Amino acid sequence: METADEETLLAHLNPPSQVASEYARDGSVDIKKQPALKQSTGKWRACYFILGVEFCESMAYAAICTNLVTYLTTVLHERKVDAARNFSAWLGACFLSPLLGAFIADTYLGRYWTIVVSVPLYIIGMLVLIVSASLPVFSTSHGDGVHSSVVYLGLYLLAISNGGLKPCISTFGADQFDTNDPVELAQKGSFFNWYFFLTSSSSLLSGTVIVWLEDNVGWAVGYIIPTVLMLFFFVVFITGSKVYRFRGTEASPLTSIFQVLVAAVRKSHLQLPDDSSLLYELTTSSPTADASHKSKHSNRFRFLDKAAIAPSDNESMVQMSPWRVCTVTQVEELKMLLSMSPIWGSFVIFYAVATQMQSTLVEQGMFMDNHVGSFAIPPASMPIVSVCSFLIWVPIYETILIPFARRFTGKEKGFSQSQRLGIGQALSTLTMVLAAMLETRRLAIAEANGLRDQDVPVPISILWQGPLYLVHGASAVFGGIGLTEFFYDEAPVTMRSLCAALGQLATAAGSYFSSAILSIVAVATTRDGAPGWIPDNLNEGHLDYFFWMMATLSLLNFALFVGYSMRPKGREYF
Repeated sequence: METADEETLLAHLNPPSQVASEYARDGSVDIKKQPALKQSTGKWRACYFILGVEFCESMAYAAICTNLVTYLTTVLHERKVDAARNFSAWLGACFLSPLLGAFIADTYLGRYWTIVVSVPLYIIGMLVLIVSASLPVFSTSHGDGVHSSVVYLGLYLLAISNGGLKPCISTFGADQFDTNDPVELAQKGSFFNWYFFLTSSSSLLSGTVIVWLEDNVGWAVGYIIPTVLMLFFFVVFITGSKVYRFRGTEASPLTSIFQVLVAAVRKSHLQLPDDSSLLYELTTSSPTADASHKSKHSNRFRFLDKAAIAPSDNESMVQMSPWRVCTVTQVEELKMLLSMSPIWGSFVIFYAVATQMQSTLVEQGMFMDNHVGSFAIPPASMPIVSVCSFLIWVPIYETILIPFARRFTGKEKGFSQSQRLGIGQALSTLTMVLAAMLETRRLAIAEANGLRDQDVPVPISILWQGPLYLVHGASAVFGGIGLTEFFYDEAPVTMRSLCAALGQLATAAGSYFSSAILSIVAVATTRDGAPGWIPDNLNEGHLDYFFWMMATLSLLNFALFVGYSMRPKGREYF
């Protein structure tokens, strides 16, 4: 048996195993930039602090987003088609700004400090909205122009600050789990599902309590509550800094992308070597090399390999500029992004459908009977059915569907990524089909009751919107969460915030696509004095035609997705 002295000697002789068990093995550091201790940093203990900020941000965002169309039409007196279009444009800005936020996080500040800078800006935006909703000068008709300017100032301040939060909170939370530890890796697999579960819970709270307060007490009250909570949880977030794990910033991923493209074009006239090992890569001995982040060469997008053609011996060191020669890893990272682009593109229509949940469907609800007994349901509160569906489907997916599917597929996650995303797109298509059928029925009832030319609700219960919102909630669990996890799992390590932003960018593209479609519909259907598909009096229009058009686009998009997923798998993702 070994003595205590012998055990001490062995411990000194074998430090790597001790270090491997004591510290995170993914290169994470703590707030003091020391290697992160596995037992006292990261994992769910750190995520609780992080998710508190996300809970409040989601509540504030939902308090504005859920009821924004109502605010624009009833307070700022915008036309319905204009309100839907302006809502889509603002929503697009909210999900376009994360691209800039991810760039700043990956290159300069890191995810933690980007969050620290963004939250105060978010609070300022909320304060601007509170002022616009509470000062008497904005309640007069003479202040309408100023009122609109102040409201949109607050909205776009929120959109900018949102760019620093959306791509960073989810990835910073996922960074708390060591991907080289099987136990922590399994915990990370559930993080995204519960992350969306929590954000949906806060949206549910906003869609019920906050919306009711906005409609019945005052808009300022509805904005003050999430602002105060965000300020509180921001302080909580700062106090948890000692338990966080941090990843270092890298060279700009966007710069790297452009360097590969420029270098490949410059060398387009050169012949690729038959042996790919001759392409340029940093050696292991190089102080800037990181073996854990190196990528193996692949044969896809061969043209880009020309960026990694090493200079000849007689070329000067000036020609070793990163704009003239790139590493194989840089080239492969761009290839990864390009391989993911068809999946990204297929979700533009998906998120254009999602935009309708809080724009055209809310306007549809305004022309339905919203009374259940003596209680009147605000039309903007109906999307909470989608949130409730989401909250129900997350645990069902985790505890029932995954184990059940695992028996048949043999996959640890139950469904392949293409299967999960495809189911989400199919359910999204069904959502628009149900919306179109409901609007056709609503117009038929309006016709039967002689209400087609009257600007009044039709005697059909708003609760009939419930089924389509239920289906949309399920589509978000499969498609929305699936896309977020897809971008995190398949992203190059140095580009995870950027790829998280690409997921947000799909939402932005969907919102702008919706805004463009609404503009085209407004112009094309109002010629020669016609009321158009989406007039202020929806009883005179044909909102059902718009929904059928979106359903058709969704179906075509789904067919293309299935065709792409079933192609011979030269890719690594499906």
